[in-house]
Amino acid sequence: MELELRHLRLVCAIADAGSVTKAAAVLGIAQPALATQLRRVERMLGGPLFVRGRRGVLPTELGDLVLARARVLIPAVSGLHDEVSVLATAGDDVRFRIGATNGPIVAGLVQRLADAYPGRPVSVHSTWSENEIVRMVQDGRLDYALVGACATGRPGSDDATGLSWRVICVDPVWVLLDEHHPLAARDEVGLGELAGEQWVSAPGDGCFNECFAAACARAGFAPRFPYEMDAGAVFDLVTSGRAVALCQATVRDVPGAVAVPLAGSPLSWRHLLGWDSHASAADVAALATASYLEIVARRPRYAAWLAGHPGFGAVRAP
Repeated sequence: MELELRHLRLVCAIADAGSVTKAAAVLGIAQPALATQLRRVERMLGGPLFVRGRRGVLPTELGDLVLARARVLIPAVSGLHDEVSVLATAGDDVRFRIGATNGPIVAGLVQRLADAYPGRPVSVHSTWSENEIVRMVQDGRLDYALVGACATGRPGSDDATGLSWRVICVDPVWVLLDEHHPLAARDEVGLGELAGEQWVSAPGDGCFNECFAAACARAGFAPRFPYEMDAGAVFDLVTSGRAVALCQATVRDVPGAVAVPLAGSPLSWRHLLGWDSHASAADVAALATASYLEIVARRPRYAAWLAGHPGFGAVRAP
């Protein structure tokens, strides 16, 4: 594992907030997840970056060094991205700067855009934060947002003003189990049957955790607080048998894990394309839909499930 800008950003966030708990609230992730990420960064750098003081955490000597470098590097790289984007697109009438959260569509969309518009610049800004993507589209730093939201959630909450949105597809949320889990061979699993499980999820700043808690309440239980980790760590925990995870029905095959439908589909997930209301996105939306349909075609179990559940799948253009 190598040091990345996102690691430097979380170190700065902790230093600015004065505590891991406050930094987690600012970043929109769970405190245990942020603490885990900090420990990984400290292992990479060879020592602790913070110590506890009477008024919160304080940087160590190593922490001061890292913070000094981070406060130079982060603005420099952000500025480089902006300058390269301006130079690469100067004089072009068509450009595709896409902001994307974790989802199945983006890779196929990028390839289709490159094929449909040869010579035109296509770039992707990937992050777990849909709010960050919404702000970047509003500020003109991105042209399109490709994000996920719950059945009724709105990307970016009230900050999404000025953007137009199109639903590309609606998928049920399934559960990812270790292949040796007693329920892994079932055609579907009731959410209530998982009441005693430890849950794990990837970070996000939408309303999904609240929707999940509400669905569990309807099923008669309160879930154990989910760990928030990056996608790789989520898969590792599931395949070790120590946790289960909610997943998109289009999830890729993971050795040692099985995705199983939840009975009654108590949770759903929409993939949305957003853009500035002054722009046109008909071609991008059509290519995103084609990318999604290709993914479904490569998931025979999900394709068969969709055949019996007409309320899910690709959404036709209005």
